[in-house]
Amino acid sequence: MRQIIAPQLKLGEQDIAAIQFNPKSRDDIPPLLRGLQYIYVTTEIREQVFAILADVIPDGVHGKADAHTGRPGMDQWAMLVLGTLRLALNIDYDRVQELANEHKTLRQMLGHAGWAEDERDRYQLQTLKDNLRLFTPELLDRINQVVVAAGHALVKKSPDAGLAVRADSFVVKTDVHYPTDINLLWDAMRKVIEIIAGLCADMGVTEWRQSAYQLRQFKKLFRQVQRLKHSTAKDPEKRAAKQEAVRQAHRDYLVAAEVLLARVRETLWMLQVGQVPAALLAPVELYISHAERQIDQIRRRVLLGQIIPHDEKVFSLFEPHTEWISKGKAGVPVELGLRVVVVEDQYRFILHHQVMQKTTDDQVAVPLLTETRARFPRIASASFDKGFHSPNNQTALAAIIPQVVMPKKGKLSLVQAEREHDPEFIHLRHQHSAVESAINALEVHGLDRCLDHGLDAFKRYVALAVVARNIQRVGALLRQQDAEARERQRGPYRRAA
Repeated sequence: MRQIIAPQLKLGEQDIAAIQFNPKSRDDIPPLLRGLQYIYVTTEIREQVFAILADVIPDGVHGKADAHTGRPGMDQWAMLVLGTLRLALNIDYDRVQELANEHKTLRQMLGHAGWAEDERDRYQLQTLKDNLRLFTPELLDRINQVVVAAGHALVKKSPDAGLAVRADSFVVKTDVHYPTDINLLWDAMRKVIEIIAGLCADMGVTEWRQSAYQLRQFKKLFRQVQRLKHSTAKDPEKRAAKQEAVRQAHRDYLVAAEVLLARVRETLWMLQVGQVPAALLAPVELYISHAERQIDQIRRRVLLGQIIPHDEKVFSLFEPHTEWISKGKAGVPVELGLRVVVVEDQYRFILHHQVMQKTTDDQVAVPLLTETRARFPRIASASFDKGFHSPNNQTALAAIIPQVVMPKKGKLSLVQAEREHDPEFIHLRHQHSAVESAINALEVHGLDRCLDHGLDAFKRYVALAVVARNIQRVGALLRQQDAEARERQRGPYRRAA
């Protein structure tokens, strides 16, 4: 039976509420575990979070699996602890496994660390990968709302106090190499040959027994094209000769790719006649389509001198959602990934976020604040930078938020200048830059680069990072309050230096 956490302590185990943390530690782990401990020991919060975790069930043959039958799997509480740990520390699954099996305080938080534990209390690498991927962005958003509400209860002087929110976007990189049309063709051909050779080996077909050699020969052509540079000589004849050498290297590269693809298509037909399931052949056909597109684009760009429209380009075969983003930052001409916009309040909690696909800041402002306000109705003001401005955004946001701080692009009218010189507008505008601190914290704690693959995994990765950041923020507040309480207990006496 899959359960959220074992209801009965084993011999030698310590209750989570009794775990003690080093108050002087400056490591990232104690604040996160302190925040998780607060969630666990506060009955109202624990019940809400556990009710959400009860929905973290893997898919079975006929929909969601039954929590009361089959293999038990990981406890959902352990999934939350280790999932947030992975993002809070910005680590991979191998280090998560090492910490989960060897870190004493973490094992106490997981409900282990008893001297009577056995091998079943150890975590295997594949178990961690399979279970931590069961979270969905929707479930994590619900958990985040509970965590933020808990944090507000710790810091807000009045439950009715308004929230001053600030929104900004940044780029979360995908785990891809820098794309060029020639290395994307190499990626496609490599996958085509590897997959078709593997299928032939499984079927006892010897057609691709020299696939490794053929890949090496094709890679030599790729390296030759990669090393060629356009001539900088002043002599027109030398420049023309070099340009022709570049074109000829590309022709050889494309001819070799087309010859290999022709052989692959013959083998595909043979495997289809041999009744190989279509599901096994689908990946080959997918990478063939990628290779054909890259061949076409290389021919058009290099041999015909055409400019390839941006919307025809693909920047990664393995992460096709990757976008080419240029935000005009100094020293960062281009970023490969997706934009993520976050909404932070004055207490440094991230209220909401959104992954932006083929969307700009001005297109997301109104729906973002509408969704945020549905989750947290007491928003008194919202600040943005100029990238979010549009006349429609100014009007729509003013209808739902009492105070909107969104500087206008270009020259100001008298009415707009008067609005932007209002003392309250100026004060909130000065406070807006604090959202960069939240963005930096997210980048340090996991969102510099998404290590998971696929768009759904990207959204889950971002949502888990937001939850981890807010739990860590709750833990930091509690540690600060504990330190202040200890200071009050000491009284006016101070030990001499």
